[in-house]
Amino acid sequence: MRTSILLNAILFIGCLPTVAAEPLPPNTLTDTEKAAGWRLLWDGKSADGWRMPRTDSFPTKGWQMTNGILMVLSNGGGGDIISKERFSQFELMVDFKITERANSGIKYFVQPNLSAVGLEFQILDDARHPDAKAGRNGNRTLGSLYDLIPATTSKQSNPIGEWNTARIVSTGKRVEHWLNGVKVLQYERGSDEYRRLVAASKYKDIPQFGEWADGHILLQDHGDCVSFRNIKIRVPVAN
Repeated sequence: MRTSILLNAILFIGCLPTVAAEPLPPNTLTDTEKAAGWRLLWDGKSADGWRMPRTDSFPTKGWQMTNGILMVLSNGGGGDIISKERFSQFELMVDFKITERANSGIKYFVQPNLSAVGLEFQILDDARHPDAKAGRNGNRTLGSLYDLIPATTSKQSNPIGEWNTARIVSTGKRVEHWLNGVKVLQYERGSDEYRRLVAASKYKDIPQFGEWADGHILLQDHGDCVSFRNIKIRVPVAN
């Protein structure tokens, strides 16, 4: 009898619905992420840690922070923003959401003294923005290393108005671009192939373009409405 009661109890528990874990609010790190070395590069509510490329202040117009979302406004005139910190080896993740025909980008190894130039993870509405057909072989499409290396055509982007996740991994000279959990390209800064691509690009007249020791992270204002959240980074721990 006791065995039967125990068995029935086990079967009953097994039929209970699974309670899904509550999703974390935007711009919140899990304990696992913290233990793995991740930290927020934007705190989700203030301009702390960010500034304009040529000044120490944050734009007074063109950018909006609401409900944990950092948004560049359409034709807001705020200009690009950069992280106050500089990075060399890092893993960066950023959620982004675009509007129709939008153009933006996440730049890294940015040099403010060179008109905020840097390597760029392209953010674009490939289906509607003309830049998708410019450049060479699709190297200005979503996820591409702008004007240098196209993202793989097998990439999977979410529809306009839904969130996507960009991931950029810089390890030594090697860099990877990821979109929604899938690697879409990789390259080696300073390699013969890389320098050949630079020589054929809009960056050809910039000495040692992209080969600098470190630089800032930049979120681009290209005059289109684009939203960002969950901007987080981790860097290798020094031995």
